[in-house]
Amino acid sequence: MRVGQNPAKFVKTVAQPAPITATVVSCVPFLSGFYEQNLEVLKACIHSLHSNRERQFDLMVFDNHSCREVRDFLVDAHEKGMIQTLVLSEENIGKIGAWNFMFGAAQGRYIAFCDSDVYFRPGWLDASLELFDCFPNVGMVTGRPTRTQEEYLSATLAWGRGQGEACFREGVLLDWDTYFEHTNSLGLPEDKAREEFHAGKDYLLTCGGKSAFAGAGHFQFIAKKEVLDRIFPIPSEKPMRGEPLLDQTVNELGYLRLSTVEPYVLHMGNQVPASVTQPKELRVPKPWLKSLANIPLLRSILMRMYGAIFHIYFNNVD
Repeated sequence: MRVGQNPAKFVKTVAQPAPITATVVSCVPFLSGFYEQNLEVLKACIHSLHSNRERQFDLMVFDNHSCREVRDFLVDAHEKGMIQTLVLSEENIGKIGAWNFMFGAAQGRYIAFCDSDVYFRPGWLDASLELFDCFPNVGMVTGRPTRTQEEYLSATLAWGRGQGEACFREGVLLDWDTYFEHTNSLGLPEDKAREEFHAGKDYLLTCGGKSAFAGAGHFQFIAKKEVLDRIFPIPSEKPMRGEPLLDQTVNELGYLRLSTVEPYVLHMGNQVPASVTQPKELRVPKPWLKSLANIPLLRSILMRMYGAIFHIYFNNVD
């Protein structure tokens, strides 16, 4: 027999989702070999996201069965309020499997995604969202210039060329340092990177007073929830390597794929670059009452008072 009524019935409001959902997928199965520094890389990622909230967003992390040390860090970050939603998968369901889950569960109008080896610099969010306001029919935006396969840029280039020379430029337009910062994180030797840099081509588009490069990367991007809902879920068959299907589908649907002119995000790879400041342990301030409630003796007294009030109230309800 039930005694009393569930107090939740008398709560008038519940927390509402933020307009943006930031999502991260992590997978660090062990901390040796290739993954030796990946916990420090993940910490830099999470702390940089938490430290650069120019606009309100909820952070969701999906962990693809990482080792105990990584999960302990994620649970601690969740308890400190750096992560709003934490999913610990018992099995590695792959990056696309994590996409299917996160993009389906996310409640924000915009969804920001990054791999767990991405570092965020101040201004990344505002600079990315501005492109949605200035350009039409934007499908995805990456927070740094990237050269992506032209076969996935046909819709973007067709739109750009249709705007005329004043709004569309092509050629080697990226600066070398920005280009090399990214290719170096991918393990590409400098001589090979220089060869590709001079042989490649960039496309700069201008609209509504803002400029953007054509191209976006699936390692980090922002997209509207309604766009991703048209694409996901998609088949998940391998841990990695199926991601270009997203780029292909966004292009086939006729959306623009853009990147910011400035490098607001950094792909770290499996080591924390020297340019990245190692994060200090962040302590998220708690409301004073919540902090007091964590004192064992006071917590015990408050719980006894709550129980007495609960008993008196519900035993006198007509």
